[in-house]
Amino acid sequence: MDYIVSLDEFSGPLDLLLHLIKESNIDIYDIKIEDITKQYLDYIKKVEELNLSIASEYLVMAAELIEMKSRVLLPKNKSDNDEEEIDDREDLINRLIEYQKYKEVTEKFREKEVERGKIYTKTPSKLDIKIENNNDVHMDVNLLIEAFQKYLERKKEEKPLNTTVTKKELSVHDRCVKIRDILKTKKKVNFEELFDIVNVLYVVVTFLSILEMVKKEEVNILQDKNFDNIIISLRSEGNEL
Repeated sequence: MDYIVSLDEFSGPLDLLLHLIKESNIDIYDIKIEDITKQYLDYIKKVEELNLSIASEYLVMAAELIEMKSRVLLPKNKSDNDEEEIDDREDLINRLIEYQKYKEVTEKFREKEVERGKIYTKTPSKLDIKIENNNDVHMDVNLLIEAFQKYLERKKEEKPLNTTVTKKELSVHDRCVKIRDILKTKKKVNFEELFDIVNVLYVVVTFLSILEMVKKEEVNILQDKNFDNIIISLRSEGNEL
């Protein structure tokens, strides 16, 4: 039987044994010490022939299998050695079944970790956008929230947002400075142009920055008709952060 020879893909000797059993289409309860030992040693030999390093735990398992096999092949008294052979085989099967259970549980945890990685959380903060006696700002915020929701829905259909969080931190203050520089250069920009990096952290911080600039009355929000693109521009007398 041909194998792709690599120990890196296995987390240990029991993992390798499970792989060999699966490749042989054998039920784990039907394994024979002689056969599984031969397959295991053949695999280890191929690794050695390729001058690949072998972790000591694989060699320990090889020694254990050889010892079990020797007890099977050596002449034996009917009474004691039959029980010994059965004990060796049952012990190996129980270890493999126990390891397989842990492996399955670990895989489920890994799936949970991947799902959890798609959720971005932040520490609680007060995000009060209310400005007394200023209906225009309230309308601007509603327009932005509606546009942001549509943007997220469209991105979700096109391609999920990248959830990788980089080590470089991005603050609302820094993003406001960058947005202000963009608006000074371009004068007017489409709302969605400011989300030039499709990353959860970047998108969230950018939206919070735009809301912060609206709160401080630094920008104008313009939408000529319902469902039109939202245009953002700097006010002539914007407040600096």
